[in-house]
Amino acid sequence: MSVQFTVQDHVARVTLDRPERLNAIDQATEAELIRIWEAIEHDREVRVVVLTGTGSRAFCTGADMKGGSGSSGLEYWAAPRPGGFGGISLRETLDVPVIARVNGHALGGGLEMVLGCDIVVAAANATFGLPEPRVGRLALDGGIAQLPRRMPHVLAMGMLLTGRRIDAADALRFGLANEVVEADQLDEAVTRWVADILACAPLSVRAIKQMVRAGARLTAAEAQMLRLPALMEALKSSDQDEGVRAFQEKRAPQWRGK
Repeated sequence: MSVQFTVQDHVARVTLDRPERLNAIDQATEAELIRIWEAIEHDREVRVVVLTGTGSRAFCTGADMKGGSGSSGLEYWAAPRPGGFGGISLRETLDVPVIARVNGHALGGGLEMVLGCDIVVAAANATFGLPEPRVGRLALDGGIAQLPRRMPHVLAMGMLLTGRRIDAADALRFGLANEVVEADQLDEAVTRWVADILACAPLSVRAIKQMVRAGARLTAAEAQMLRLPALMEALKSSDQDEGVRAFQEKRAPQWRGK
């Protein structure tokens, strides 16, 4: 299989497993990723996802140009691609947080997948870039649309118009990463982020992600007035009572997700 997928203790791990191709994604891999994201959406036991690649060289280097379909840029753009590149770069139906464990190069569609994640933890040797214009293509599956929303305009355009890569330190400085650590500390750092998310009420986390996504194009006042399904579920849950009770009793809450 080109993607490893496991769920344990409320944590889903999605690992691109094509190290010989620098975890580039071909059609079969993308179809499997879409299936996995749909499975996660239907599994209420999953509270956080870790997305990464096998090996130490690459997180994902985008579309597999050697093992691809041979379609033209126009054909690729016109083809339906649920959720954007890798099924995640533009996904709007996944309400659990996704952590990108960036273990190496995140280029082209690989960076687009990172842009589809909520938290980014990168190894110091990681690089980020959208080199599509250097091969006559465009970052149409989330790169052009999302990069200028994540960083200052001139920094985003500097990457988009030149195809230049940036290193992990610049990704942190530009706002593309939450944390950068040495490669041998990457798992430890990701584990900390996972633990912090699991310490929160799962319904609260779902509601937060749904509200941020829905309110992105609204004024702050309009976003505050949103009455979304995940919000109402969280406000009516027994978990909200458990959280207050646990605080009063000076103990860790026992979340039920109900």
